Amino acid sequence: MTKTILVIEDDTATAAYLASCLVEAGYRVERAVDGRRGLQVAQQIAPQAVVLDRMLPELDGLALLEELRAGGADMPVIILSAIGSTDERVRGLRAGSDDYLVKPFAMSELLARLEVLFRRASHPSAVVTQLFYEDLTLDMLASRAERAGQRLQLQPRALQLLEFLLRNQGQVVTRSMILQKVWNYDFDPGTNVIDVYLSNLRKEIDRPGLIPLLHTVRGAGYRLGAATCAPAEAGGSTS
Repeated sequence: MTKTILVIEDDTATAAYLASCLVEAGYRVERAVDGRRGLQVAQQIAPQAVVLDRMLPELDGLALLEELRAGGADMPVIILSAIGSTDERVRGLRAGSDDYLVKPFAMSELLARLEVLFRRASHPSAVVTQLFYEDLTLDMLASRAERAGQRLQLQPRALQLLEFLLRNQGQVVTRSMILQKVWNYDFDPGTNVIDVYLSNLRKEIDRPGLIPLLHTVRGAGYRLGAATCAPAEAGGSTS
């Protein structure tokens, strides 16, 4: 079945370019030129994915996404934005996006990211449905994570990252391992998306008053587990 991509973009030239390339790649495309109309179309047709401009008339892209997620929509959403700061990426991810591309971008990269999102959706890998470490738990079937009895506010991609870390608890995982196992990338796209997700995840897992569980191992990668005395390890950075 041909997948439908909803493109919500107010710049007509950009929207036409996106639609043309997506159709050429084999997708069916629907378009909306403002946020309010985009939300309505998304709710009406339930597309397989949404390509969403960050700055939109009528309804801001992040507000649109929050409303969409609040209504239970779980299709992949990729934000396109001219704003590339880490703070803005974090806002986009927290609002419910699965990925964030900064304009100008290569169409080949957008297509590759869509393919990755669709591939993950069609090949779920979990066999064990509940994972835990100390007071940190993840229920994959319910898409629910908790620490010390408090629910963590995590979007789907962050839950996938947490699952990978829990399945490898106590072990150092590298950036390339995360890219391959969580994003299905066999290459580093050169963005800081992993840093953004790890920073967001750390804020949820290691809230004030709790023993830090997510640690950065300098020059090696990241580890979920109790702190060690190794001098090369630090828990306060995702760089």
